[in-house]
Amino acid sequence: MRYRVLGGTGIEVSTYCLGAMMFGFVGNPDHDDSVRIIHAALDQGINFVDTADMYSAGESEEIVGKALRDPRRREETVLATKVHFQMGEGRNRSGNSRRWITRAVEDSLRRLGTDWIDLYQVHRPDHRTDVEETLAVLGDLQTQGKIRAFGCSTFPAEEIAEAHHVAERRGLRRFWTEQPPYSILARGVERSVLPTAQRYGMGVLTWSPLASGFLTGKYRKGQPIDLANGRAALAPHRFDPTLPENAAKLDVVEELIALAEEIGCSLPELAMAFAAAHPAVTSVIIGPRTMEQLQGLLKGASLTLTDEVLDRIDAIVPPGKDLYHPDAWSPAVLTDASLRRRPVADRAAG
Repeated sequence: MRYRVLGGTGIEVSTYCLGAMMFGFVGNPDHDDSVRIIHAALDQGINFVDTADMYSAGESEEIVGKALRDPRRREETVLATKVHFQMGEGRNRSGNSRRWITRAVEDSLRRLGTDWIDLYQVHRPDHRTDVEETLAVLGDLQTQGKIRAFGCSTFPAEEIAEAHHVAERRGLRRFWTEQPPYSILARGVERSVLPTAQRYGMGVLTWSPLASGFLTGKYRKGQPIDLANGRAALAPHRFDPTLPENAAKLDVVEELIALAEEIGCSLPELAMAFAAAHPAVTSVIIGPRTMEQLQGLLKGASLTLTDEVLDRIDAIVPPGKDLYHPDAWSPAVLTDASLRRRPVADRAAG
């Protein structure tokens, strides 16, 4: 496993990051088996583990904490988690406010069984909270030693830039990392998010390199897709092969499978190597649910894609093009109609 420096933090992390989203009741509910998977990843050179408070309602953090109970393992592991989404019932238990982050970080530290978090990330933007408020509390947590560095996740380029401008104007510490979705089928971040991260010297850890299973080879053209089970049951509109946008994804998958076979690798290996090849990307998050999945992903870690192969991928899915939309986040100006409509009495031009 190779290692890269995480933005301007000086922290060296493995090029593959072990994502823990599938540990807990939403994926693998067996704590002992999940711990074995985490230990196997660490033993094979991965030193970067990413989770979030909302994964399996905190259960993922608890499992990661069990896996890192040995002080030696904890010391050698760069541990990342995230805050933002609703945790439990009641108001003010989500978002990016000082009030919530101050509470949420203590909950994460307790579940993880650790005194510090190496990378604490804001899971999504929050239009209700001024980014100055968020940066200020994260800086305070860093001063207190509860976190070593902080970053953002799935932020659009303009909000990343705004956060950096606010930090400079107000003398605050800034985001050092961004965690966007990125795969052969989701290349939209190449347009502005990845260049913006490079411009500000940010580390980038990407999620969903296998595009929710499309780049595993599990879903093939002409073969039935069970829309009642697994990921497909959670978002049938993203998998229904009768929809033109999904049929287009399946066409691309067939081309990529043929390319992978030609160069002597599997489709998942091709997909992982593609994500790791971008100069803005520091680490690619893998999210295995089983030991077999982990070993399969690690098998292709040494694969190097030539310029010729990358050119052929560009011909199949052009740079900056999104064929797969992970429904990761939509700004309030799209989800709240009142923000993009003038009052009725003020709409007419004359």
